Formats: sequence, C-alpha cells, structure tokens
Amino acid sequence: MNLKLAPFALCLYVLCACSTPKNITYFQDLNNPDKQSITQQNNQFVPRICVGDLLTITVSALDPAAVAPFNLPVVSYPKQTEQMFNGTKEIGTSQAMQTYTVDSEGNINFPVVGKLKLADKTKQEAVDLLENKISELVKDPIVNIQIINFKVTVLGEVLKPGTYPVNSDRVTVLDALGLASDLTIHGNRTNVKVIRDNNGKQEVVTFDLTKSDFFSSPYFYLQQNDIVYVEPNDKRKTQARYSQTDQVDLSVITAITSSISVIASVIVSIIAVNK
Repeated sequence: MNLKLAPFALCLYVLCACSTPKNITYFQDLNNPDKQSITQQNNQFVPRICVGDLLTITVSALDPAAVAPFNLPVVSYPKQTEQMFNGTKEIGTSQAMQTYTVDSEGNINFPVVGKLKLADKTKQEAVDLLENKISELVKDPIVNIQIINFKVTVLGEVLKPGTYPVNSDRVTVLDALGLASDLTIHGNRTNVKVIRDNNGKQEVVTFDLTKSDFFSSPYFYLQQNDIVYVEPNDKRKTQARYSQTDQVDLSVITAITSSISVIASVIVSIIAVNK
C-alpha cells in the first residue's frame, strides 16, 4: 500500500515546493472596501524647480518683435553625418534652444529682467513671476517653461537598472519601476526605498508595494533626481521558482520526478502481478 502511494506523495511534494511565493502580488488589499478610497485620492503634487535644473524659457506675444529681447537666440552646433555616396562624411549642423541653469543660490539671469530666484517655485509660479515682470514692458506676454533635465534613477533588483529621462513633470514610483521593466523575482516588494535630496539633506522613505497605502504618500510622485532602490530579498532568491534561471532547474526536477514516478508505478505493478 505504501509503495502505491509513493509516486503520488512525491508529486505532491514537488507541487508544494513549486507553489507561488507570497508577497509577489502588488496592492493585495485593493479588494478591501476600506482601501478603495486610497486609490481614488487626487494627489495634488506639483514638482518644484530645483538648484541645478536646466530650463528652457520662451516668451511670445501678439507682437513677436516686442518679445525678441526676452528670448535667447537658437544656437547651431556641428553634427557629423555619414553620406551614403562614395563613402564620404559630411559635417552638418543642428539647432537647439539655449537653456538656463538654476545656480547654487536658486537664481537665473534672465534677459532684460535680470536675476530672478526660481528655486522652490512651481512652474506655474515661475511663469506668473516672469509674466508679471515682462508685462511691465510688453503687452500680454505668454511665458512657457520646461524642465529639460528631469530624470529619475532606479537601482537594485529591477530588470533594467539605470537613469531615465522623463518628459512629464508628474512621474510616480510605479512609472519609474515601469521604465526599469519592473522588479525581478528577487526584489523585496515590501521594502522599496525612495531617496531624495532636499536642499542638501537626504530623505529616505520606504514603500510596501504589496499594500495600497503608499498611493496617498507625498513621495508617491517623484521629484527630479530622485533615486528608487529595490532591496534584494535573499530568502526570496532561494524560494523563487519562476525566474528565468530557476525554470531550467524546475524542468530538470520535473523530468526526474516523472521518471521516478514511472519507475515506481512499474515496480508496484510487478509486485502486484507476482502476488
């Protein structure tokens, strides 16, 4: 009787060993009615201009000539391109807008207006400041400001760690992890850190991605130059069964188990026949 149960016991053991690891699923409490309101909160985070930011600022109006002194000239720089004919190379040119760098004191030097402090202001606050200054000289100016060096860095147990430029001013922790192609199976989803430089002071906040509470965190939206770090989980490494590397081992174990099961079944049949 014990020999007959042996193949089934062995298969049951393998299936249990290959069960899905816990703490892999994100937002496990979203089905909880008490948690539904968290995902519906309207986070009003707006990024602020920081020291070291590179800004493009354009001014327009009904009279383009009137605002020309407030716009930096477009610059040309050499760009080497290869010609497909005769194997020759040609030097071309590209045009780009000049940028303003927010200095260590949080200022920029704007044409005509002079020095302006923009650090710690939102883009809209900076636009309002410039429009008020320029409107003293030009009727109904329109100012547009873009932060062109907005980037976040994702490190640790993700598939593609690195620094990623961001076109939008509103990027979340989940967006950053998406840029890095998500966590690996070995990433600790209960201990994801956001590291932020706040006026020279390092701030570290920890998120648990298996819960939805972090949606309401003021750190859910990232600022430029934030770092997202995914801590490795050594215990999870040994238990993971579905990573690309471990799938090979699992296939070998499954093949061996199947062979043992067949051999055990043959032995049981032979014993039954001899009886």
